[in-house]
Amino acid sequence: MRGSSRAAVIEGRTSFESALMSGDPAVVADELFAVTGLLDDNATLRRGVADPSREGKDKSELITRLLQGKVSNESVGIASVLVAQRWAQERDLTDTLERFAVEASLKGAENSGAIDQVEDELFRFERLVAGNPELRDALGNRLGDNVGKADLVSTLLEGKTRPETLRLARQAVLAPRGRRFDRTIEAFLDIAAERRQQLTAVVTTAVDLTQEQRTRLSGALQKIYSKPVLLQVIHDEDVIGGIRVQIGDEVVDGTILRRLDEAKRHLAS
Repeated sequence: MRGSSRAAVIEGRTSFESALMSGDPAVVADELFAVTGLLDDNATLRRGVADPSREGKDKSELITRLLQGKVSNESVGIASVLVAQRWAQERDLTDTLERFAVEASLKGAENSGAIDQVEDELFRFERLVAGNPELRDALGNRLGDNVGKADLVSTLLEGKTRPETLRLARQAVLAPRGRRFDRTIEAFLDIAAERRQQLTAVVTTAVDLTQEQRTRLSGALQKIYSKPVLLQVIHDEDVIGGIRVQIGDEVVDGTILRRLDEAKRHLAS
């Protein structure tokens, strides 16, 4: 985001955090997702409330009239503060609304002491979808019915995961906003990591790590990056042995498979 949009996010966050203190985070999440969808689907309205040449007070009054009585006072307040700001691009406004909706859902998990569980469930569901071609095609089909895809997610997850996990997984197919399912889930997990001021390490290994190994690896990575590190472990028998660790764009590959590939390339050269 460019300067004006970054300043707008900072201004809106004060109202957002205050709303989370007084309102139900689950309600705020659902309502902000709905407001995001409203603006995504209505180009005229989106341009009107994101127009940098228009008075902030006028934009705030417009969105308040549209939302009053349809969503909670907390969500009206967040939306009215956000649209009153100066945005460098229209997309920055809707991206921020979506981000706050994700954070509101995560806040509900934080309040219940279940944020780690939600992050783990989202990650594992994305891996489940990625590893099942039929499920991947069903949820990733851009021509498919989004409501039908959301119902499929509910069938798979309802009663088996936290409600926050279900909400975010459903949102990923109801309103992907031009992203693939896996990219949407990754974006939600990135928001969770940023909110908690931690990094996420995707660890690929042939066998499960013991709790002691997880603790040692997490501690070693924390020393390197000077931040708490959450491990997401993937079992992959193809790696043969060793581990592969990815944090953002950085990859440390210590698997036997990688070393065999390097040996083959050396022999072929």
